[in-house]
Amino acid sequence: MKQRVKWLCALMAVVMLLTACATSGNGAANNAGAENDAAVEGQEVELGPLLDESVPLAGAPAVSTVLTPVASGKNVRNNSSATVDYSNCADGYVMVKWTGGGNPKLKVQVKGPSGTTYTYNLRTDGEYDVFPLSDGSGSYSVTVYKNISGTKYSTVLGANFSAQLTDEFAPFLRPNQYVNYTEDSTAVAKGAELTAGIEDNLEKVAAIYDYVVKNLTYDRKKAQTVKSGYLPDIDKVLEEKKGICFDYAALMAAMLRSQEVPVKLVVGYTGKVYHAWLNVWSEESGWVDGMIFFDGADWKLMDPTFASSGKQSESIMKYINNPKNYSAKYLY
Repeated sequence: MKQRVKWLCALMAVVMLLTACATSGNGAANNAGAENDAAVEGQEVELGPLLDESVPLAGAPAVSTVLTPVASGKNVRNNSSATVDYSNCADGYVMVKWTGGGNPKLKVQVKGPSGTTYTYNLRTDGEYDVFPLSDGSGSYSVTVYKNISGTKYSTVLGANFSAQLTDEFAPFLRPNQYVNYTEDSTAVAKGAELTAGIEDNLEKVAAIYDYVVKNLTYDRKKAQTVKSGYLPDIDKVLEEKKGICFDYAALMAAMLRSQEVPVKLVVGYTGKVYHAWLNVWSEESGWVDGMIFFDGADWKLMDPTFASSGKQSESIMKYINNPKNYSAKYLY
């Protein structure tokens, strides 16, 4: 039994690449109780080079639990061009949609209590995008921008609100723009299949990690040709069994979150290379930060992209076990 536990631990990888909201009425003019909005509609701003322009390179039926984001319409800021719905900010997310028509280049910036600004692309089809409140409880500003030319944008809509999360895991148990899945996703069903009968979070991690590194290969051609604004299609990645590190991280995060395992998709750097990995939480160990596995004695850094493409060679394992090689920037 001891040998089996050690074997599971050795496989274990914590991989690769947030109850109440401030009240507000509908519409830009009816926002009683909310903090003053800092963004001025129509104001031109220079966003400059944005980090989001860089794509991270480097028997019984299955049961899954998908906590699905909802735009309830209770607490919103809106105008004729956009809507920011923060009705369920206690569950760690905000939802934004474009209603102005056309196909303009749009950005959304989310800034929380840490002061870190997260910049995202916004779809133009009138459907909601979901963005996590990665900083946990505190004050947030969400601003929608429309491109004028080059890196110049016009402020379309701004919303400020205070979020008191139900728990620290709320943003990391739900789908969002980067970790995008539904209860009907093939990846969710696969995650349920792989973890059937397993209760312990780290054993779920072990099962899913083992499957991913043994069945996916790194897509070097895609890494060289992927375009700005790329977002993983996790079901396509699972079907084709290949992807870049962003794909690896998003796929595993979706599988684990749908099995009630809190997971942070982390974007940062390995040396000078933009990269993605995961942090995972368990009752026994709390948050295991920075691509970690357990070798029977100590937690070590682990990265499924490198472990898979490098065939877990000695040189690869030595590199990914050095925490100085990784620098986290954003959590999704």
